[in-house]
Amino acid sequence: MSATPGFWKRLTGGLARSASKLGDGIANLTRKKLDAATLENLEDLLIESDLGIETSSRIIEAIRKTRHDAELSGDEIKILFANEIEKVLAPIAKPLAIDPSHKPFVVLVAGVNGSGKTTTIGKLAAVFAEDGKKVVLAAADTFRAAAIEQLQKWGERTGATVVAREQGADPAGVAFEAIERARAENADVLLIDTAGRLQNKTALMDELEKILRVIKKLDATAPHAALLVLDATVGQNALSQVEAFTRIAGITGLVMTKLDGTAKGGILVAVAAKFALPVHFIGVGESVDDLSAFDPGDFARALVGLGNRT
Repeated sequence: MSATPGFWKRLTGGLARSASKLGDGIANLTRKKLDAATLENLEDLLIESDLGIETSSRIIEAIRKTRHDAELSGDEIKILFANEIEKVLAPIAKPLAIDPSHKPFVVLVAGVNGSGKTTTIGKLAAVFAEDGKKVVLAAADTFRAAAIEQLQKWGERTGATVVAREQGADPAGVAFEAIERARAENADVLLIDTAGRLQNKTALMDELEKILRVIKKLDATAPHAALLVLDATVGQNALSQVEAFTRIAGITGLVMTKLDGTAKGGILVAVAAKFALPVHFIGVGESVDDLSAFDPGDFARALVGLGNRT
């Protein structure tokens, strides 16, 4: 499904810095005949835009096979890029499906400090509540009082029940209590916030493993989804985050935030190509409306600075 006009405007605005890097690079080509030298320059441009070496090479090779030595305008080159980027992204553009046979459907949300994780949980709660689902939020990020308070505010805004304890409480205990509360309230979805964990901090990763063990004591099939929230501004470091969190928490899907604050939007393409994990949502701002289901065609066109498909 293509973006609504409102979200398309936010998406193109959010990706403006990334699109400018690609668009200006194409515009500054001294020649637009797709010979070996031009293709090499275009490959460098993709790499500089954080699409990664492997993905950039794959895109250029696909263009070389079909359009070698063709003379194209800047917009025609952008269309070629967008089409090839969409091919990379299409297999991983999948909605977060809530399986009603699991009640509550338990979603563990992980991510490093500052990734926008708690805000994303609040936005997801709003999305599910609007869909008529009963939601419970677990404030298992007990290391920061601000995270607990933030989640409680989202609970008030969305009508979700929030299970929280004082700062410093056992995060696994909060998760355990939240599952029991969600069951008692016959909730459809339980979203569990976890502390912003740096992937190289062993103690914090051990705590995440403990939360997972406790969850499985109550429901061996849970969590039914494990989402990693990625901050687009970290660029290539996102790759190591996905690798580490997938190893520890069995990440099943991704949410990429802060695309509006970076020229590194291409990192989503690199992540998609390397890990083949579903991208469920992308975020381009702080408001609820700035989180949207991921559409590969819209993202590809916005990334290279093309207009919406009409």
